[in-house]
Amino acid sequence: MSDVIAIRVPKKLKKELQELNMDYADDVRECLEKKVKAEKLKRLMKEIDTFRNELAKKTGITTSSADIIREDRDHGH
Repeated sequence: MSDVIAIRVPKKLKKELQELNMDYADDVRECLEKKVKAEKLKRLMKEIDTFRNELAKKTGITTSSADIIREDRDHGH
C-alpha cells in the first residue's frame, strides 16, 4: 500500500520538468529512500558511539573498534 506525499516546487522547476517530459516520481522516491537510509545509519552510529563511550567509562578501554580491527589485520590474525 502506498501513500501520497505532496511537495511544493517553484513554478519554473515544474515547467522545466514538464518541458523535459521527465518522470520525476521515481527519482524523488529513490532520493527519499536514500535520505531515510542515511538518517537511520547516522542515528545508529550515534547510538553505537554513545554505547562505546559508556563502555569505555566502565572498562577503561578507549581504543576504537576500527583501530582494534586494523591492529589485528596488521598482525596477520
